[in-house]
Amino acid sequence: MSSASPRVEFTLRGVVIGIVITVVFTAANVFFGLKAGLTFATSIPAAVISMAILRSLKNSTMQENNIVQTVASAAGTLSSIIFVLPGLIIIGWWNGFPFWMSFGICATGGILGVMYTIPLRRALVTDSDLPYPEGVACAEVLKVGSSSEEAAGSVESGGAGLKAVVAGAVVSAAFYVIVQTRLFAAAVSSYFRVGDKGAATGFDFSLSFALFAVGHLVGLWVGVAMLVGALIGWGWAVPHFLLLHPVDGAADAVAQGAWSHYVRFVGAGTIGVAAIWTLAKLVKPVIGGLAGAMAASRVRKAGQLATLPRTEHDMPIGMVGLITLLCLIPVGWLLGHFSNISGLGEHTTLLVVGGVVFVVILSFLVSAVCGYMAGLIGSSNSPLSGVGILVVIIAALLLVIGVKSLYPADMGKALVAFALFITAIVFAVASIANNNLQDLKTGQLVDATPSLQQWALVIGVVAGALVIPPVLDLLNQAYGFLGAPGVDPSRALPAPQAGLISALAQGVITGNIDWSLITIGGAIGVGIIVLDEALARTGKSMRLPPLAVGLGIYLPTSTTLMVVVGALVGAWFDKRADRGPKAEATKQLGVLLASGLIVGESLLGVIVAALVAFSDKLGFADRNAPLALVGENFHYAAIWIGGLVFVGVTWAMYRWIGRMGRAV
Repeated sequence: MSSASPRVEFTLRGVVIGIVITVVFTAANVFFGLKAGLTFATSIPAAVISMAILRSLKNSTMQENNIVQTVASAAGTLSSIIFVLPGLIIIGWWNGFPFWMSFGICATGGILGVMYTIPLRRALVTDSDLPYPEGVACAEVLKVGSSSEEAAGSVESGGAGLKAVVAGAVVSAAFYVIVQTRLFAAAVSSYFRVGDKGAATGFDFSLSFALFAVGHLVGLWVGVAMLVGALIGWGWAVPHFLLLHPVDGAADAVAQGAWSHYVRFVGAGTIGVAAIWTLAKLVKPVIGGLAGAMAASRVRKAGQLATLPRTEHDMPIGMVGLITLLCLIPVGWLLGHFSNISGLGEHTTLLVVGGVVFVVILSFLVSAVCGYMAGLIGSSNSPLSGVGILVVIIAALLLVIGVKSLYPADMGKALVAFALFITAIVFAVASIANNNLQDLKTGQLVDATPSLQQWALVIGVVAGALVIPPVLDLLNQAYGFLGAPGVDPSRALPAPQAGLISALAQGVITGNIDWSLITIGGAIGVGIIVLDEALARTGKSMRLPPLAVGLGIYLPTSTTLMVVVGALVGAWFDKRADRGPKAEATKQLGVLLASGLIVGESLLGVIVAALVAFSDKLGFADRNAPLALVGENFHYAAIWIGGLVFVGVTWAMYRWIGRMGRAV
């Protein structure tokens, strides 16, 4: 659409549609992130859904669609707060999620994330050659969906894209419901002893279409790297530490215990080194980009806005500064309130002033770094976990150096809680910055107005912040989080990053962290970095992303192995598509199918969680499995039935998508 034509861009209907999609996708992402340790980008499926809705209305435009996906993109990013906030439950400090405090963390941090990335837009988007893979892909979807001539050969011809999303959602939701009846098994697992000296190991394949779809989206080499990490963790580390520290008991309990007490800290070391390496590589381009942005602002004089292209109309810098300062007021109040109710009130002023300075400085650094990383490798692959690990370690170390000596020894747990609380605020900033520039890149490519997108992101942040606390509370009541006091480990959501970050905060502040495990992981990380750089120099596509290897070590095999399978199948599908007549359309349909698979299972997961949470009031006999139709004695048959159906449905879906791609 020509930029000179009448504009329909920031509209009430577009904002409402965006908020509805935000609410749905945020709930799905919160559940899935706690289960799998990964969240999914929502921009592309949101764009496809909004196009389908707006086409039936009058005067819709590509730019209006862009506003919808911009609002909705907050769902894929702000929900990453689950990587930190459940840590307060895991350490036993909170029993639930106080709404206004949780909302305040998400809203103030998210809005700060929007504000901090505005000055970075020219440096990292306009004047940068960063690829922004997801932003460019979303722009292409918007373009082909807006033009009837182009749509004739696009995934929106005949609504193919929407069909792919809906079909994926229905299939994964239906399979998940049947798993809850226990007619299909939830996983295929086996644990066994190794040798005669007490070592053990095993594997756990989740029959999860959502995890499978994540593998398709992250790509072949991320999947291979996670497999390498899983082999290091379960092929070497678990048996190794059991030989050093023999434990009696069943093979599954022994192996899981070794992973929990030793191996995940090795994975943390690998993730930490990989994150530091990534940050080090970004120092020069980020500094150069900021210098360019400041030089550009000096040559733009006041009153010349109308002479600039619409794609250069940012939110006024005075407004950015005012909103930033206004956000810091509730940040200071939150820190003061938390310190007072935590028994740290004797030095509230020191904690508040130091905490606000920490938030201001660390938030800007992580905004620049996360924005650059998202532009380089995409929001979905950006190592937010590594950033969170570094932030919590810095926060904990500063508390040890600055204030620990001012409190009695029994206040260590309160300081751990404070470290997690302030890390959550910075992490909310990081999560939004991780995606904001991706959206602004999309806007640049579709002739959108940056300032309108920036306001749309603020709206999306507030909508997401309203949804996250009640969904977290619901899931905590229904399942709990692994490692939290009094929680049944067989039912608890893994919440892997939150568990790790809380353990690191406890270890640093109490001084009982086993740094040797972190060091071993760091050494593995260095080796993987060297190998990855060597592969990069070959000029081929083969890589071994160090952060993905670290996640493979750190996450349980119930998460990683199905992601690996999805990555391999997705790569096979893309390779077959490349041999066909309409390769890009076919591959895009594969991405949309995968997005639907994640959304369907995740949304049903939230609904089933509600049934579990209120099972007593609803009269279910088995609170742990309210939909169960068969008993545990059916488990062996359920493994075979569920496994065969999973394989058959996967084959049928990809065959259908391939045919539809060739037909558009």
